[in-house]
Amino acid sequence: MLADKDRIFTNLYGRRDWRLAAARQRGAWNATPDMIALGRDWVIQQVKDSGLRGRGGAGFPTGLKWTFMPKEVKDRPHYLVVNADESEPGTCKDRDIIRHDPHLLLEGCVIAAFAMQAHACYIYLRGEYIFEREVLEEAVREAYEARLLGKGNVHGWDMDIYVHHGAGAYICGEETALLESLEGKKGQPRLKPPFPANAGLYGCPTTVNNVESIAVVGEILRRGAKWFAGIGRPKNEGTKIFCISGHVNRPCNVEEAMGIPLRELIEEHCGGVRGGWDNLKAVIPGGSSVPLLPKSICDNVLMDFDALREHKSGLGTAAVIVMDQSTDVVRAIARISYFYKHESCGQCTPCREGTGWMWRVMERMAKGEAEMREIDLLLDVASQVEGHTICALGDAAAWPIQGLIRHFRHEIEERITRYRGGRPFVPGTYIAAE
Repeated sequence: MLADKDRIFTNLYGRRDWRLAAARQRGAWNATPDMIALGRDWVIQQVKDSGLRGRGGAGFPTGLKWTFMPKEVKDRPHYLVVNADESEPGTCKDRDIIRHDPHLLLEGCVIAAFAMQAHACYIYLRGEYIFEREVLEEAVREAYEARLLGKGNVHGWDMDIYVHHGAGAYICGEETALLESLEGKKGQPRLKPPFPANAGLYGCPTTVNNVESIAVVGEILRRGAKWFAGIGRPKNEGTKIFCISGHVNRPCNVEEAMGIPLRELIEEHCGGVRGGWDNLKAVIPGGSSVPLLPKSICDNVLMDFDALREHKSGLGTAAVIVMDQSTDVVRAIARISYFYKHESCGQCTPCREGTGWMWRVMERMAKGEAEMREIDLLLDVASQVEGHTICALGDAAAWPIQGLIRHFRHEIEERITRYRGGRPFVPGTYIAAE
């Protein structure tokens, strides 16, 4: 388990004041001018050496992503955009960072923008985050008053930060759809290439990073890349905020070491599964878009990018959704299918048509009103949707269904058999995700 001295988000639970004076006492904005004085190459190399991978779901190396920006600013300005459109079901880590430690985020914005030669940063906030916007705007105001932001600030790097409030669309969590929305257009993903590092916001070089990815940068530079890289496993380094919800005794957000065993994470921080570990049925380990895992895998699996990929799932946003034996797992995945059908922007035919078709079939399977051959048909259609859309929403809609059929095909078959035999299905008392 992660030692308290290694935690970055020391006010994750809001037990202390989030304002500037208290944030400085906890270490925020400490030695930031000194970091900038060491130059952009040093900053980028430190982030690369730390092994930090994107905390928004994709897990792409953050320092490497920063190097894709042009080395020099020519006729087009550079921009940093922070993705705070936290819309993945089960995920609430960025919300608590913004609520309780906003100055860590703002400091990270300044450092990251300097590394990419950007003088402006836009923080795109989820539409439902009203209180978080108020806190963040107040934190920005405090930073301007203390000359930590703005022209002629104490860091020697002119920097402006703008908070942009979205309208509550899941698709705007995709970085190019976010940029479209930020420009005042309909939030639909762009075809790539060109990538944002070449033609992003307003056609200018842009890097889009998740809130957590940016908020940890200041502390990585203060403590050193070796410290961060020494936590977790190779290629899965550092700390991570996990959001644990569902059928546990104490749902919570917790910052832990990457690679912590899933069972230890649940039992040590959440008081265990409701009814005991043997009552566990399945876990969605990284937000609703990743395939679920049955108890047999959950017994020993590690919580990092590579370990979960080996089991055909993913860390995603590290939103751990726990389902006990009372869960109607087929109905739960049907509900998730509805979410992705509802949130599809409709730009791609496989996603626009496929998400609705998969949801309708899942609804029938949840009742048993299906035929056995439709299970393989559903799996085939999900495989056709996966990888054939402009953005990853098609994958996100297909993966939960693939995971259900991979691990719980027998439950679908039993339900169909029961229905065809004239025996009604009686769902459990509790249904996950409803």
